[in-house]
Amino acid sequence: MEGLNELAFVLGGVNHWITVFLIMAGLYIIVSRSNMIKKLVGLSIFQTSVYLLYVSPGKIIGGTAPIIIEGAEDQLYSNPLPHVLILTAIVVGVATLALGLALVVRVNEAYGSIEEDEVYSVGDWN
Repeated sequence: MEGLNELAFVLGGVNHWITVFLIMAGLYIIVSRSNMIKKLVGLSIFQTSVYLLYVSPGKIIGGTAPIIIEGAEDQLYSNPLPHVLILTAIVVGVATLALGLALVVRVNEAYGSIEEDEVYSVGDWN
């Protein structure tokens, strides 16, 4: 019976395990790669993990939209605020990614490469 409780504990937080995995994968890609496009992909993965982190506790099983109906006093409502904030964060994330890609295009035009090491060796970084 104790093993079943441990399994339920681990599987009950599977969305948190996925979030932690995506956070670690995104950070690893950002830190370990020198290609600027790959760094932007890592940033997008990291942003996706933050979206999942905020949306996961916002959904209540059996909850409805917070619309008050007469005759329904003991209604269970879901909080819409995390979902609204995440929609805003997705728009900001897409804009950040677009700006990053535009900067990578300009760096490639100026230095002929999108690898950090090659850009640093070409530029005068005193």
